[in-house]
Amino acid sequence: MGDSAKYSIGVDFGTNSVRALIVDTATGEEVATSVYAYKSGVEGIILDGRDPNLARQDPADYLAGFEASILGALKQAKARPGFDSSRIVGLGVDTTGSTPLPVDQAGVALGLHDEFRNEPAAMAWLWKDHTSHAEAAEISEKARKSGFPYLAKCGGTYSSEWFWSKALRCERTSPKVAKAVYAWVELCDFIVGAVTGKKDPHTMSRGACAAGHKGMYHASWGGLPAASFLDSLAPGFSRFRERFAPVAVPSDRKAGELLPEIATRLGLPARIPVAVGALDAHMGAVGAGIKPGTLVKIIGTSTCDCMVWPLDRPLVDIPGVCGIAAESIVPGMYGIEAGQSAVGDIFNWFVNRIGPSGFGSADEMHRRLSEAAAKLKPGESGLVALDWHNGNRTVLVDPLLTGLLIGETLATTPPELYRAYIEATAFGALKIIDRIDQYGVTIEDVVNCGGIAEKSPLAMQIYADVTGRPMKVSRSGQTCALGAAIFGSVVGGAHRSVPDAQQAMCGEKPHVYRPIPAHVETYKRLYRVYSALHDAFGVRGSGIALDGVMKELISIRQNARAM
Repeated sequence: MGDSAKYSIGVDFGTNSVRALIVDTATGEEVATSVYAYKSGVEGIILDGRDPNLARQDPADYLAGFEASILGALKQAKARPGFDSSRIVGLGVDTTGSTPLPVDQAGVALGLHDEFRNEPAAMAWLWKDHTSHAEAAEISEKARKSGFPYLAKCGGTYSSEWFWSKALRCERTSPKVAKAVYAWVELCDFIVGAVTGKKDPHTMSRGACAAGHKGMYHASWGGLPAASFLDSLAPGFSRFRERFAPVAVPSDRKAGELLPEIATRLGLPARIPVAVGALDAHMGAVGAGIKPGTLVKIIGTSTCDCMVWPLDRPLVDIPGVCGIAAESIVPGMYGIEAGQSAVGDIFNWFVNRIGPSGFGSADEMHRRLSEAAAKLKPGESGLVALDWHNGNRTVLVDPLLTGLLIGETLATTPPELYRAYIEATAFGALKIIDRIDQYGVTIEDVVNCGGIAEKSPLAMQIYADVTGRPMKVSRSGQTCALGAAIFGSVVGGAHRSVPDAQQAMCGEKPHVYRPIPAHVETYKRLYRVYSALHDAFGVRGSGIALDGVMKELISIRQNARAM
């Protein structure tokens, strides 16, 4: 860190915590990081034992976490020789999504008002909240029957994870909140508005990322869905369209400047520019160095798969993906998003609810199960599973699908089960790759990031073997926060463009997980079984016959054990 070094801050709002990262804009060196765990609910999530689909968050946790995480990172950074907080040039924000909040006319979250402090409907509706599955199905059906094009850019089906279905669910089931709400705001826009003072729902910066992928926003139909369509869902529902900035903008734009009172409390320079917000995985893709031809897999509790495609090249609609949106990831390019609703969540579910006792902490159980599972050959267990414990995000887009395991015997062991669930998520990942490739978007390399990529060599090797593709891993262990910092560096003037900033600040780890040919051949057989189950249970009227599945698994198991 020289006397001329410049820094940017990336603030990453995850499912359970918020992380602040301070980065050298010239080298990508991660100077300091600090994590603030949300205080409310269970690991930051407000749940309801009567409804497993409900997942909300307290907006007070977000605001407290923004300042606490930055203060923690600054404290670490100041202990390093040569660091000077006056050389912080910009700040970027990413959040989970779609995580919309109901706000009042001043842009204040309803959940911060005393009268709504214990009302879940007034809180943030976390991305993994599926209570609006019926509303999502209705939105999809109405768009299809009425001839509106709104589903074309979101894979053909609207999701219960997304903006309009959640707002509609609240409208129908929570009359007190529905009466009080003035506007619905995505979390990434809410945070940026709150810290810059640009909170008016009409004029606050709305990111192209969340609007395009979650809000059915697209220039070809004039932005958001038509008032007539929204009012057909609920009388007066179009008021939320009118209280939304008319143009959504990419994250290389300045949304505003950090409020002086916040800058003073944090000990930061006045007038630090803040970039327009975006979704965590999309900024993670930027932090992982995404470019045309690169698939970035952000693998954590769930996964988000991202690609970009130049705006000046033809791109067909891809059924089953989560969305295609202009400038949602990298300015000047289309962003393509897909993903899986549960990955790390499945592994944690197994460890916390199903796995053997006596292994110590959850981390220790993951470690020991991984070590034992790594000793198994592909196909040796005779098991295959479906990775739908939290529904299917891509390519079926169905939140009401559930998990499945086939092939157990009285000799089946916990490590065999654990490996089967990892393999299931890898098969789901291959479904996404196949779908994107099928529609003419060439995947030249795969870069992984997130907790699973960082912590599980077993998972990465299985992904390489199942997909038949090398698996690279991003150099940064904080790619979402790094991506946010990249946008902070651009609005702060340290770089002219996002690709320029990526060139300076991104990188990959030297080790690459390469497919093992013998494993690839076995997994081809298992993938055919997975695909049969996928279509039989996930595609209505598929007519797939399953009478040979168990015998095929036994054959694969016998071959594996004979090797």
